[in-house]
Amino acid sequence: MNTIEKLKTFPYQLILGSNSPRRQELLKSLGFTFAIKPINADESFSDKLKAEEIPLYLAEKKANAYPEALKENEVLITSDTIVWCEGKVLNKPTDFNEGKEMLTSLSGKMHEVFTAVCLKSANKQSLFFDVSKVYFKKLMVEEIEYYLHNFNPYDKAGGYGVQDWIGYIGIEKIEGSFYNVMGLPVKKLYEELIKF
Repeated sequence: MNTIEKLKTFPYQLILGSNSPRRQELLKSLGFTFAIKPINADESFSDKLKAEEIPLYLAEKKANAYPEALKENEVLITSDTIVWCEGKVLNKPTDFNEGKEMLTSLSGKMHEVFTAVCLKSANKQSLFFDVSKVYFKKLMVEEIEYYLHNFNPYDKAGGYGVQDWIGYIGIEKIEGSFYNVMGLPVKKLYEELIKF
């Protein structure tokens, strides 16, 4: 059976454990139908974790926090995205000043975006990640402030959305998946779901 036939006869009911409109849009665009059941999980992690270890840990932690028992035909999808720059993780900024600090630290540099995904059913689990390298031009202070005032990127790792204004004017190039930077490595997710 080829992958398109597998997609058409996909035997599972998918549950997306995320409130993220970006993840919902990307999963829908893949051609899967799914229910949305956001999970409220504690997103703290040990400072011993580095780079991809952080989102892998958090994606699995979110899956384990799902409050219901999964039925035989259900697959839960949880995910986490981080920005990693010069050996430091940049989470979601809490306010304007932290957002400005983050974007200033990314300005003129390359950083990595790691997104991890956990697929979980009643009897098995798959955990994987993707990484993309993002190169920002040197941003002007006025550009950073304009973006923070007008686009409220406070729900986004690293304080920016690649699909927002700052992505249009500030990103010089991306090595790897654009959608991974948006919050879901759709190619890998598609392949893993078909295998699952």
